[in-house]
Amino acid sequence: MGSPVYIQIHNELRENIEAGKWQIGEKIPAERELAAEFGVSRMTLRQAIQTLVDDGILERRVGAGTYVANRKVQEKMAGVTSFTELMQALGKEPSSKTISYHLTFPSQNEAETLHLQPGERVLRMERIRYGNQIPICYEAATIPASLVEGFSKEEITTSFFKTLADKANLYPGHATQAVSAVSATERIAEYLGIRRGDALLRMNQVSYLQDGRPFEYVHSQYVGNRFEFVLEK
Repeated sequence: MGSPVYIQIHNELRENIEAGKWQIGEKIPAERELAAEFGVSRMTLRQAIQTLVDDGILERRVGAGTYVANRKVQEKMAGVTSFTELMQALGKEPSSKTISYHLTFPSQNEAETLHLQPGERVLRMERIRYGNQIPICYEAATIPASLVEGFSKEEITTSFFKTLADKANLYPGHATQAVSAVSATERIAEYLGIRRGDALLRMNQVSYLQDGRPFEYVHSQYVGNRFEFVLEK
């Protein structure tokens, strides 16, 4: 079975960007033009664009269109801590609300990041993470499907890191993280109980097991006035 159409478009657009068809900071063609070029509906094209925005490759500018994103300064933060462990360490009660949860084919970026073989599928889930019932962040995670075979949905969505340790004897080793500032979209603002346009901290993180295997690719958006990152050097 081939990849969904929007992922095929995602991959082709990404290849065009990497080949220099559009430069950093340059506006890409309007959605209606690209939809006509690929022979798909604007809804399908919009899905492909959104995955590139989520990957940090494109950025939307309100009222101005979609542009190739600027490269961000990346900082590596020491250690790998699950959200559940972090909230507990702060004396807060962690909880989650699952928005979506399904097996699917990875985008090219996800496949490369997670070192997947052709044809491998991934588990993709969206969650809202809470501390003391207050929404802290929106999180979209991609995990190799082979890694979570035999785990229940509840085990994965409640505390994935703990489930890996308890049921598979697998432990996180390190992570690479990139943090940038963004404004809340209407959808994310509704999830987090804030206003559209409020400040968010976006973090893209790849987590690795102790043997060096990447096991989770996460895009998170934290409420700016409810969370802060501390860098250790």
